[in-house]
Amino acid sequence: MIESMRAAFALPDLRRRILFTIGLLIIYRLAANIPVPGVNLEAWTIFTQQASPNAVVGFLDLLSGGAVRNFSVMAMGVYPYITASIIIQLLTPIIPQLQELASEGETGRNKITRFTYYLTVPLALLQAIGQIRLVGFSLGAGGMEFIMPNFGFEAGMILPTMTTLFAMLGGTMFAIWLGELITEDGIGQGISLIIFSGIVAGILPGLAQLFAPDNTTAQTAFLVIAFILITLATLFVIVVVQEGQRRIPVQYGRRVRGRKVYQGQSSYVPLKVNTAGMIPIIFANSIVIFPPLIAGIFVDSSNEFVARAAQTIAGFANQDPGSIGFYLYWLTFFLLVVGFTFFYTDVMIRQQNIPQTLQRQGGFIPGIRPGKRTEVYVMSVVRRITFAGAVFLGTIAILPGLMQLIGYIIGIPGLQNAALVVSGSGLIIVVGVVIDTMRQLESQLLMRQYEGFL
Repeated sequence: MIESMRAAFALPDLRRRILFTIGLLIIYRLAANIPVPGVNLEAWTIFTQQASPNAVVGFLDLLSGGAVRNFSVMAMGVYPYITASIIIQLLTPIIPQLQELASEGETGRNKITRFTYYLTVPLALLQAIGQIRLVGFSLGAGGMEFIMPNFGFEAGMILPTMTTLFAMLGGTMFAIWLGELITEDGIGQGISLIIFSGIVAGILPGLAQLFAPDNTTAQTAFLVIAFILITLATLFVIVVVQEGQRRIPVQYGRRVRGRKVYQGQSSYVPLKVNTAGMIPIIFANSIVIFPPLIAGIFVDSSNEFVARAAQTIAGFANQDPGSIGFYLYWLTFFLLVVGFTFFYTDVMIRQQNIPQTLQRQGGFIPGIRPGKRTEVYVMSVVRRITFAGAVFLGTIAILPGLMQLIGYIIGIPGLQNAALVVSGSGLIIVVGVVIDTMRQLESQLLMRQYEGFL
């Protein structure tokens, strides 16, 4: 990696691309510190610096790469665009017009990308309203008036509300534009690098939590060592699983092209152990925080039974390891991640239509009939390797809970902070982006070496 970076900086064109990428990432991080118009920053800072972190705010902060902590115009990050991409991806096999566009090559893909942008705008506006409401509800009664005093659709609040919404929409579209610029003129996949920069920017604030003034020297040293060991072990497992493949052998028959006869060749279809990536964790986290969020609205109900039930559900995500709710929460989270991994992987593989592609190219899996039998075989292999990927993602997702349980058993409070400096889900993104960027850099170097040789 160091050799590749050194060689890249020695070439003027690659050096320009790398510096261009770094410059745009710096611009994004600067914009992530511009607060949303209308927010009471003093009240928001007091809330975010409280001892017990809020589950809703923590999840939204992870998705935005730390911008929610500043209630920035970039608070939604590029996730409305990612949501729109997932929706279009899931609708493509269902809608015939989208299927036709997907099969038209570069022109069709450009049209689908344009539809994704059109869908991003209303999704971003809806997410901006939902995100502000989520934060307000999570603060309890009067939370909205405390943090966003002029937000609402009542008379006299329309103009400040629209200003807030369009500022957040503008921040999202600006982040997407920066990502596209990086993809075209920089190095790496721009949208992924935007998310990557937000996660990396949160490492130093996360490390600062390990050096809390209440901790003794021994506790701080233990937390730092635990952070290093957890991070290294998680990185190792992520790299192994993310790069893991099951290669299905494929044989191609003899093909005639004009006067030439091509002999049959052997190849393989690579099936990744973790095809779904980070998507299942995002889906599962959204569902897990939804019931406590809704219950927070009824905490101050005049009905004693409703208020007590709401308090129990609202505190579902913040219970101690000594309570049954703690185990129910993390077990539910684990099962949801596993379930979504199977669902999303199934959709992705069916969308690739591997059996028909092989049949069209004259290929077949040795010992398996083409067509339906091939489809059944491929899906059975996918489900077996997805089980390993699902358990891996589920374990990564509940790592903070596991560390909290270990800290409770051995008597060291705050041990989960060692796993939250860079969360396991954040590390999946970091590892994926770094590997992808280094591959692109090496391919650029290889291409220039061939050009020099020729």
